[in-house]
Amino acid sequence: MAAPNQANKHAFLSMAPPPNYVAGLGRGASGFTTRSDIGPARQQRPDDKGKARADGEDGDGDDEGGAGGGEEGQFDDRDPENETGLFAGGVYEKDDEEADRIWEAVDNKMDERRRDKREAKEREEMEKLRAERPKIQAQFADLKRGLGAISQDEWAALPEPGNLTGKKRKKAEKREARETGRSYVVPDSVLLGARDQNATVSEDQTEQGTTTSLTEIGEARNKVFSHNLDQAGTKTSLGGTASTIDPQGYLTSLSSLPTQSTAEIGDIKRARSLYDSLIKTNPSHAPGWISAARLEERAGKMVTARKIIAQGCEHCAKSEDIWLENARLNGRDNGKVVLAQATQALRGQSVKIWLAAMDLETDPESKKRVLRKSLEFLPTSVTLWKKLVSLESDPGAARVLLSGAVGAIPSSESLWLALARISTPDEAKQVLNEARRNIPTSHAVWIAGARLTEQTSEAATDATQKQLDGRLAMAVRSLTKAGAVLSRDQWMEEALRTESEGSPMTATAIINATLDIGMDDDEERRIVWVQDAEAAKERGNIAVARAIVAYTLRLFPDRGSVWRFAVDLEKELAAAEGGDISSLEALLERAVSAVPKNETLWLIYAKSKWERGDVPGARQILIRAFQRNLGSEDISLAAAKLEFENGEKNAARSLLERARGEVGSARVWIKSAVFERDEGQHTRALEIVVEGLAKHDGEPKLWLMRAQLLQHPSVNADPAAGVRAARDALTKAVKSCPHNVDVWLASSRLEESANLTMRARAVLEKARLSNPRNDSLWLESARIEDRSGNAAEYRRLLSRGLQECPASGKLWAESIFAEPRPTRKTRSADALKKTGDDARVLCAVAQLFWVEGKYEKARQWFERSVRADVAWGDGYAWWLKFEKEQSDSSEEKRQQIVEAASRNEAKYGEVFQQVNKSEGRQREKWGMEKVLDVTAQKLVLKK
Repeated sequence: MAAPNQANKHAFLSMAPPPNYVAGLGRGASGFTTRSDIGPARQQRPDDKGKARADGEDGDGDDEGGAGGGEEGQFDDRDPENETGLFAGGVYEKDDEEADRIWEAVDNKMDERRRDKREAKEREEMEKLRAERPKIQAQFADLKRGLGAISQDEWAALPEPGNLTGKKRKKAEKREARETGRSYVVPDSVLLGARDQNATVSEDQTEQGTTTSLTEIGEARNKVFSHNLDQAGTKTSLGGTASTIDPQGYLTSLSSLPTQSTAEIGDIKRARSLYDSLIKTNPSHAPGWISAARLEERAGKMVTARKIIAQGCEHCAKSEDIWLENARLNGRDNGKVVLAQATQALRGQSVKIWLAAMDLETDPESKKRVLRKSLEFLPTSVTLWKKLVSLESDPGAARVLLSGAVGAIPSSESLWLALARISTPDEAKQVLNEARRNIPTSHAVWIAGARLTEQTSEAATDATQKQLDGRLAMAVRSLTKAGAVLSRDQWMEEALRTESEGSPMTATAIINATLDIGMDDDEERRIVWVQDAEAAKERGNIAVARAIVAYTLRLFPDRGSVWRFAVDLEKELAAAEGGDISSLEALLERAVSAVPKNETLWLIYAKSKWERGDVPGARQILIRAFQRNLGSEDISLAAAKLEFENGEKNAARSLLERARGEVGSARVWIKSAVFERDEGQHTRALEIVVEGLAKHDGEPKLWLMRAQLLQHPSVNADPAAGVRAARDALTKAVKSCPHNVDVWLASSRLEESANLTMRARAVLEKARLSNPRNDSLWLESARIEDRSGNAAEYRRLLSRGLQECPASGKLWAESIFAEPRPTRKTRSADALKKTGDDARVLCAVAQLFWVEGKYEKARQWFERSVRADVAWGDGYAWWLKFEKEQSDSSEEKRQQIVEAASRNEAKYGEVFQQVNKSEGRQREKWGMEKVLDVTAQKLVLKK
């Protein structure tokens, strides 16, 4: 028996421990955990856990290797080679970071050693893949290379593809029908539902299924209420309910009473308590008394207001404002008494009180009596003396008063000047001399003396101007000696004011004496003076502007920019003074003598002579100009134009031939070709163009002229041959000038004129690739679709163009009329907002008003359009077309439009330029009126 008992003595060691058992816990020991308790070192990924649960396994259970879930042996600690996640829970220190960096460097070095071999293997695999599965573009590479051998005729012989998009076209037509407002019949159920929308089911009639309309109930209630009001208003005393209120008298009494709301009454009460506290805590504070009195006045309690202001006068007897407020609240009669008390309280030393007392008087004598009394207390008040003098109607009496005033106040500048103004010229000179001695620091006295000299002189002569210049120079020295130094800007303001008051010679003298003050740097002086002259011209002070320019030219006689500004100023003055250009031509003669190398001044001088009809004089000026500027392009072309315009065709041709040899610029070749074309010599013009292209193959205008001349019947009798030749020329042109938009447009229009619309589209697509963000190309692309009848593509291209050119006035103006009529106004508002009042958009809005029959608004918008861009000829043509179709327009109005276009030298525009550069215009010598008239006939108003 002993053996079995001894054998079972330690049987508990093989038994399972109780739940939550910790060894040694009863003896005070703490529990501990082992590796088997916490699981593997590597944390399980969420996807592994989810996968294990999806397979029906327990994620926390242990497998054979001691890992729960995941791959077999993934967390097996018994495998010495499995180091995944071994130190995942450790601290990452600097040593670990350095070790990682070293191992990364080793890996990169090893990767560099194997890179060449790896890349070669990848290339070999890619080549094998491309051989098995080639790209589409590689399959057609030989065919694309073969397209280079196709001729232009073969391209032109390609047939136009038919429309194979039947289903898409039908869908587009349905979409267009919906956009244009086409509607369908609405079912009756929808109408009945809208009718019963405001209906509700009555609770007491639910069983019968009847409904009650809240709208009908409201209308019935309003009718009953209106009927009751009418009966109440028409009852008389016969019915026992007669009113005892007179309607007219009641309304009159209501109009005289101030109306106050409950909130306003509450505000008045709160303000009253605040003002009461203010005047009690600080009774000597005059604004508090005034505010309290005005509050009571606002509340309608005038008696209380007068009482408060009287108390304030007792506490603040030295305040002018409180006495004036007291007089105002007490009216005219009582106000005189109040002001008398104020005079005694202030001892007559308040100018405001005396002026208020004068205002309370009604007749002039009483006013004078009050002012004379005030001068006994305040003899040195300039304001009181001026007021008293202004009341005198007799000049002699006023002069006596002013004599006494300047005696009492010899330092008053305004009184001396007033005395000089009402004196005779001789006496005024004495007065101003006396004023100069008493006030040596007054510049106004010197200016008044100069103005007096100008006004008393018999005529505006150079001697008078020299006298005034000397006097103002003396004034500047005297004022500087006295310490009264004025800045250049202050003298400039005095000069502008003096001219505005009618003394231009004095203003000129001020400029001559003071313009150089504070200016040392020559370049700075020239720039600042020109800016001052421009500012004076904008303000309308012509004499000051002329004086500044003349002074600048005396110091900088070799500056062409200053002479050009002076010439432009004289041209504006000559136009404003009725066409007298004698001073302009005298200035131009001085200008070309001072700067003979300035070609612009020579051309302006010759044009001035020519416009006056002096053709020999203009010819002599151009001869002189050419002698001073040998090989000048502008002068040579101007001389040829002068001869051509006056009928000397052979002389013009000789001058152009000479210019081609001496100057040889692209412009000279263009003008020579244009001259021959206008004379009807198209073959000779083509020869000149070909010679010009041999020297200037990058000039787009020469290429365009060549294409145009090749299509002329006198050059190519066969139209098809002319088109082929022109196509060949434009093909070379786009290669020589790929960034010139006009060449691309001409090429596209040539293809479209030959009924090759697809080729025209292709040309414009290439042009857009070579010239991105160009609104002219997008506009032409859209218009091709419009002319082809493809409305959907037309609007799509306009939309794409606006995305690339969001501020283009051309595209926005076109898009306005591309919209349906109900949405055009909204589109116009968007266009004006995006373009900032572009002239083309303004013109489109004017056309919109024209179509809608709002003719006066259309006229206003046409005027705004031409003001926005004065050189845009299409704007004038549109306005002229509008005026010609209006019955209330006059010939004078149409002539004003033509004159404005001529004055502003309108020179460009999509239709205007085509007419202005046409052959007939030069040959028949069209004026601006004829050009605008033909342009207006070509314009088409979109409905």
